[in-house]
Amino acid sequence: MDLFSRSWSALRATVAELHDEDFALPSGCTGWLVRDLVCHLLIGAQDILITLVSPADAAPTRTALSYWEIDTTTPTGDDPLDALIVRLAAAYREPQLLKLHFDDVGSAAGRAAELADPGQCVATRGEVLTIADYLGAYVLEWTLHHLDLIAQLPGEPEPPADSLAHARRMLEQITGATFPPALSDRDALLIGTGRRAASDNERAELGDLAGKLPFVLG
Repeated sequence: MDLFSRSWSALRATVAELHDEDFALPSGCTGWLVRDLVCHLLIGAQDILITLVSPADAAPTRTALSYWEIDTTTPTGDDPLDALIVRLAAAYREPQLLKLHFDDVGSAAGRAAELADPGQCVATRGEVLTIADYLGAYVLEWTLHHLDLIAQLPGEPEPPADSLAHARRMLEQITGATFPPALSDRDALLIGTGRRAASDNERAELGDLAGKLPFVLG
């Protein structure tokens, strides 16, 4: 729960510091500009608010790790939902309108998470999770998207170190892979999920694992 709050707060703070011109830069998500990614984060915050008030009486069917599935198809940005995000983001016209809406909904999602009972079960995407596991799954989401947000913004703060380390452990547990210690948490996440290609030296460090990459999470 604490890692969720820290990773979400850090991501929201980075969005709050964006300049208008930053919204037109490419993000680390294929086919999305920074404004599209922020719109996606806004929808994610709405989903959290909806899920936290969707209690379930059934036993959990997923955990923070099994919430994620591994896909073999690398995103191209042409998926209908991805295209919808682009249209929604463009409808804001002025970056400040998107930023303000994200701040309102994002703050509410953060407060709701802090007030939630970690042991309560909630329903989402046809599955049941405890709130602790549901929010725990988002540590990986927020950390990866924080890296996506600053992909073309050198000098912007990175995700908190504990979020990066935890996200790396989650990725390794989800995929059953172990990234070499020589790779930083940031590089393991970027290379592991296909957000950047490994260098020749990194491929040598990765060994057989290099041929299994990237792991596309969905």
